[in-house]
Amino acid sequence: MNRLPPLQHSLTALFQRAAQSLTTSLNHDAFRFYNGTIRNFLNFLGAQYPQVQSLKQLRRDPHILAWFAFLRSHRPPLATITYTPHLVHLRCMLEEQAWTEDLPALAHLILRQDTPRRDHYLPRPLTADQDRLIHQELLRRDDRNSNAFLLLRHTGMRIGECADLSFDCLRLVGPQEWAIHVPLGKLKTERMVPVDSFVARLVERLRLLRSQDPSPADGFLLARPTGRNALLHRLRAVWREIVAAVGITTRIVPHQLRHTFGTEMLRAGVSLPAVMKLLGHLKPDMTLHYVEVTLLDLQREFHMARSQPRHLVPTSRLPSSLTSPQANLASLLDSLHVAQHVVEMFRRTLPQGPERRLLGRIANRLSKIAAETRKLRQE
Repeated sequence: MNRLPPLQHSLTALFQRAAQSLTTSLNHDAFRFYNGTIRNFLNFLGAQYPQVQSLKQLRRDPHILAWFAFLRSHRPPLATITYTPHLVHLRCMLEEQAWTEDLPALAHLILRQDTPRRDHYLPRPLTADQDRLIHQELLRRDDRNSNAFLLLRHTGMRIGECADLSFDCLRLVGPQEWAIHVPLGKLKTERMVPVDSFVARLVERLRLLRSQDPSPADGFLLARPTGRNALLHRLRAVWREIVAAVGITTRIVPHQLRHTFGTEMLRAGVSLPAVMKLLGHLKPDMTLHYVEVTLLDLQREFHMARSQPRHLVPTSRLPSSLTSPQANLASLLDSLHVAQHVVEMFRRTLPQGPERRLLGRIANRLSKIAAETRKLRQE
């Protein structure tokens, strides 16, 4: 395994000491992330401003602002989720050294407004054709990696959670009823995901392949002879091969299997709280952003609610414009009204708490959007 050469900059020890102090109570990966920022910043500083050899010489302009420009000039461009941690890590280390080195000016080199807003993105489930082609190719290959991707597709796990599955992750919870124990993942939560006989056979196949692997048993379902990161790197490389093999030219990532599972569950009639549990989300807004909800989904939920009315459910009617939606103001307003109605119905099924208050705010926002949209009639 190749190791990066040690940093030669005179400020290396000071920044690493600050990073150690900041990550003492965090997990062991935290220091590695901070160290990546240190390496990025000091390599830039050494190449562009070699005369800077002490903290007292650091200035917002030109040193910090030039580093921002350097990060933004990366090709391909860095995603906000990659760019932002560098800024936050360096700001925290500078604030730490402002106190420990008695240099208060360091705390003002990076301002909080320098941190960009998080990207808002739409979920990207696979299209029906993409899902079919990839599914067929995974079944045809029937090896360790293809079965792992089938497991992602039919359980909604993250790829890191799949890599951490234990050898005995499949649990019998009833007569011909199974569930997979998903270990601590991205949000430090664990869960049991119900699965059918197809997924149970997938796990048994992976167990067989693991038992045939020459690597010594380590308790994991997927062998990782050179470590977890190497396993994830290999899985992503194989995924790119599979996508290319079926003739898909658009960029598709393994995480879209999770989007596809979540959207499929919602469209099959699984309630939003249940989808939250299946995906391992902690708050409803995470699932609302995650699952693709189309107008057809809203219509299905609306008809279901009307056929099975609940006490105190607000009455509503399905506007005729939704049976054949058009690109006009009437259809837009009717769609907003249906969306507000579905959100309110779900809100009333929840107990008092932050989730119910959040959905109340969402319903209010939909009302305001509808009110602003009506003004278009007057213009």
